[in-house]
Amino acid sequence: MNQNEQTLALREKAVFVIALAYACFHLYTAVTGSLIAIYQRGIHFMFAAVLVFLLYPTKWGKGRGEILNTMFDLFLIACGVLPVGYLYFNEKWLISRFFYIEKLTWYQYLLCIMLILAVLEGTRRKLGRALPIIACAAMGYMLLGRYLPGMFGNGGFSTIAFVDTLYTTTEGIFGTALGASATFVVLFVIFGSFLEASGVGDYFIKVAMALTQRSCGGSAKAAVISSCLFGSISGSAIANVATTGQITIPMMKRNGYGDVFSGAVEAVASTGGQIMPPVMGAVAFIMAEYTGIPYGKILVAALVPALFYYTAVFIMVHLEAKKLGLRPAAETNKELKLDRLIRSAYLFLPLVVLVFLLIKGYSATYACIYSLIAIVAVSMVKRETRIGPKAFILCLVKGAKGCTGVAMACACSGIVVGIVNYTGIGTRLSSALVQVSGNMLILGLIFTALSCLVLGMGLPTTPSYIVVATLLVPTLIKMGITTLGAHLFAFYFANVANITPPVALAAYTAAGLSGASPMKTGYRAFKLGIAAYIVPFMFAMNSALLLDLSLGATVIVQAVVTGFIGIFCLAAAAEGYMVKELQIWQRGVLVAAAVLMVNTGTLTDAAGILMATVILVPICLRHKKE
Repeated sequence: MNQNEQTLALREKAVFVIALAYACFHLYTAVTGSLIAIYQRGIHFMFAAVLVFLLYPTKWGKGRGEILNTMFDLFLIACGVLPVGYLYFNEKWLISRFFYIEKLTWYQYLLCIMLILAVLEGTRRKLGRALPIIACAAMGYMLLGRYLPGMFGNGGFSTIAFVDTLYTTTEGIFGTALGASATFVVLFVIFGSFLEASGVGDYFIKVAMALTQRSCGGSAKAAVISSCLFGSISGSAIANVATTGQITIPMMKRNGYGDVFSGAVEAVASTGGQIMPPVMGAVAFIMAEYTGIPYGKILVAALVPALFYYTAVFIMVHLEAKKLGLRPAAETNKELKLDRLIRSAYLFLPLVVLVFLLIKGYSATYACIYSLIAIVAVSMVKRETRIGPKAFILCLVKGAKGCTGVAMACACSGIVVGIVNYTGIGTRLSSALVQVSGNMLILGLIFTALSCLVLGMGLPTTPSYIVVATLLVPTLIKMGITTLGAHLFAFYFANVANITPPVALAAYTAAGLSGASPMKTGYRAFKLGIAAYIVPFMFAMNSALLLDLSLGATVIVQAVVTGFIGIFCLAAAAEGYMVKELQIWQRGVLVAAAVLMVNTGTLTDAAGILMATVILVPICLRHKKE
């Protein structure tokens, strides 16, 4: 064995040991209780950084260059470990100091720079350059924004404030986004590795495939179904992608879909899970408390918009399959029969446990731990799926490796979020956009949507919704939007930030699983999820789509029916296909028809239906004749 092989073997052993320790740490804190926030998040990031630099080593050259590569990787590992270690072993200093005022020593500045370097380089290696570039721009704004003219300039911030924001507090790198990753996201990633090893995940997919096997592109439709159901429960688009994506993305790729499209489907389906009743993550409960509207009424109101969203995704998946010439699953797998699958229905037990505990109000961490126990229990029924000690350890290691990308993305996003919040640029931007709209409702909605996307950048949906609801929703209500419509509008755009480039964390997570470019996956997810950007305008301008019974059954039925027709037109235009490739002008007419059906009124609905008919009917008749 030569020196290179020895180095590689040593690296693999180190990865195995560190990943196992990583997983064990999170299982231990899940059972016994998390550490203080900055320590829990710091240790979580530290493990992730070490794994990233071991799994994705520097490749500058061979020969002597390999020695330099190893030394540089060790330096970067030190950059991820030492700043966290310093905070952990200096608890008294961290608790007693006056943040943003008390002076710092030279080595504390150095540790902050080391941590930022580890975050930026680790994110670049795992997810690409886009997110680190945005983080650098944010840091540049905080330090140099005093030289900008007008309202977007700042009064200048000290280097003490810079270090405290990004390093010594939970406002920056160790912020809310990394907190989500360090508590329940990592557990759901481990949960996904156990699902795959035990055969439970494959069984879920087979059931979904059995339900969709008679239509082409069934693998992607099965992914949409599974991610929709799990996403409603988990309350996190990233956790949903990390869990179901480990199974569905490889399945879609085997079925003939490309890397980018497979990742985008999973990201969009997982993001939509949070707007789908009956659970809707945690936001529906918060919305009920915030507005005083009963929880049941919120779920009823959210049903039709969520169905619009998933109808668009289903149509686009179907049209993509037609475009690629993919065959129905029934033609490629003859064994997907429901009567056979029913014999293994006991494999649903882990999901039943998860749903039951979450509905009963237990935390995601608690529910996930007991679901893991249920997975191990059901795996013992058959010998081929049994999870023994060796398989148990391998599942932990695989789950820990799978969480590195999410951790790095959350840490890097924390730089942006921390600076936006501390400098107040997000609030100033939101206020300016709303003021510019004047009394025009459509402009107010557009500007509010843009503000939601900015404020929701890098944040989990729940805190993002809270910020948006506090800053922007009162303005929408003053403009005439119903209270429930305004809150759901804000929630949709706070949630859809997960698939909105350039900071599209759900898409970035899916790209890590599919092996595709994060930015290409993000833009493809944006296109696939186009309904999420239109549907909020539909129900904001027409509360009949929220099933407002005071408007009458006729008005509601008309709004729902024309809404589904508009969604169909929008999906066909976005995909550019309808039994054959659509020309640019045809796609433009379909978009115009969809926009007309967004507006409330019989005349606009009739005009939209007429325009759609003029385009689609001749195409279908010509295709049938041919």
